[in-house]
Amino acid sequence: MTDDQTSPPPARLRDLFSYLAEHRGVLIVVLVISLVSAGLSLAQPVMVNRVIDGVGAGTAIGGTVIILVALVVAAGITEAVQQYLLGRTAEGVVFSARRRLLGRLLRLPVKEYDTRRTGDLVSRVGSDTTMVREALTGGLIEAVSGALVFVGALIAMALLDLTLLGITAAVVLVAVLCVTLVSSRIQALTLESQEALGRVSSGVERAISGVRTIRASGATAREEAALVADAGAAYRLGVRIVRISALLWPVSGLAIQGAFLAVLGVGGYRVASGTLSVADLVTFILFLFMMLMPLGTAFGAVITVRTALGALSRIEEVLDLPSESDDDAPALRSADRIAQPASVNQVEFDRVSFAYRDGKPVLREASFAVPHGSTTALVGPSGAGKSTALALIERFYDPADGSISVDGTDIRDMPRAELRARIGYVEQNAPVLAGTIRDNLLLAAPEADEARCRRVLAEVNLLDRIDQHPLGLDAVVGDDGAGLSGGERQRLSIARALIADTPLLLLDEPTASLDTRNESAMRSAIESASIGRTVVIIAHRLATVADADQIVVLDDGRVTATGTHAELLETSDLYRDLARRQLLVR
Repeated sequence: MTDDQTSPPPARLRDLFSYLAEHRGVLIVVLVISLVSAGLSLAQPVMVNRVIDGVGAGTAIGGTVIILVALVVAAGITEAVQQYLLGRTAEGVVFSARRRLLGRLLRLPVKEYDTRRTGDLVSRVGSDTTMVREALTGGLIEAVSGALVFVGALIAMALLDLTLLGITAAVVLVAVLCVTLVSSRIQALTLESQEALGRVSSGVERAISGVRTIRASGATAREEAALVADAGAAYRLGVRIVRISALLWPVSGLAIQGAFLAVLGVGGYRVASGTLSVADLVTFILFLFMMLMPLGTAFGAVITVRTALGALSRIEEVLDLPSESDDDAPALRSADRIAQPASVNQVEFDRVSFAYRDGKPVLREASFAVPHGSTTALVGPSGAGKSTALALIERFYDPADGSISVDGTDIRDMPRAELRARIGYVEQNAPVLAGTIRDNLLLAAPEADEARCRRVLAEVNLLDRIDQHPLGLDAVVGDDGAGLSGGERQRLSIARALIADTPLLLLDEPTASLDTRNESAMRSAIESASIGRTVVIIAHRLATVADADQIVVLDDGRVTATGTHAELLETSDLYRDLARRQLLVR
């Protein structure tokens, strides 16, 4: 599906500062160091003034020079410490943002993954957070610390000569206004640029994950053209940002040069007229550069901060989304739980209706019960709602109407973690995660030992295949189970569900990718797994579920019949037609 989400609202500067709150201790230390550094820097022109006066008066200046050198060295040391602490803080802020993003991305409601593209979500963890770091290390905090020097220099210049300060202030004010007006466009363009980069990441993720299909379809050139078009859009937006940035940087240089020339001209005239000493003019110019250097940093910070706010908007958009568990019922202590009457049914659907989006419902007032310890099969044509029923039991979604109960309790009245701890679930596409065979098994049971892993692999007829590899359980599989056949991926997914030893097992087409031999072995594994637990199984191959305790027939989202294989052959026209098509009856 494509991402049809609207652009997120623009972030504000206070949103960026909120990320600094947890580092306030380090920032206080930085502030103290900044005060010391500013004092050391501001003292240097004063010492220069004394050196010039001493030279003019013919007095000894050795002690003053030593103090000046000491001030320069001390200022360099404090600046190095300050830069280290600021850099570490910036990295800490990015780490915090990524930690929060990762925690939210893995806990979003499943419906969010249905409407958003994976690559775009991934880009928010990578490129967007990197932009936030660049804002912090590339000017924001430096500009804040430089403000101390700016203010100190301003005060010193006012004490030296108000006329020259007025000329300087006029030039600087014009530059600040220009930067403020022009930079407002950068944030909006950055948001558009990051959205475009998100589309590029999504397209690349889609193309790589489906590269075999794309090549087999002869669509490589078309996919490349589409990706290049997306990359071109990102390029054009990047050029627009660079164009605006290129206008801002000369403003800083012009402000410095203009202020310097104006002060030099007017100051030289005042020196010639005797109203200002040479030492004071030199000192004023030194303070002028001290004031203008932080100003140049501030101009650079405007660009990086505006850029970061555009990226931060995308980060905040995800963080503002509710997590899946936000609407969970609160967990209760055993002593606080209300005793539930014993239920003969492990799972029960009571007039359940559900639609993924506005429009045609997928389930329509579906009602059926799964008794404890039984094997219940869901059968019917494609699109009848079978997989949706399992997704609802897992609470990936909640029904629009009706209720679903497990062990007599409405599943909306229990935390999802508690519900899912009772369920082993094997999806239709049998996903296998990149890593090792052992990693995949321990995903469901992190405490399982070697013997337990080998036992479940034997149950699904996969142990011999694993033992053929020299690394055994530590054999590596690629993304989406690359290195395993479709049937092997299916069996490994089932082994992963079996190792958790849950009382309820949900199997969505467990034999879809198996040949006849392995299907027979899988049926035996399912029969073995069903001992002592309840199994709900979806199957298009009726032979797989012909021996089920009960079979529920779904058609167009409705339950049309329930019974055993023999009973349904007598009572359900749809089931009989399905059986006839699969040569189970004549």
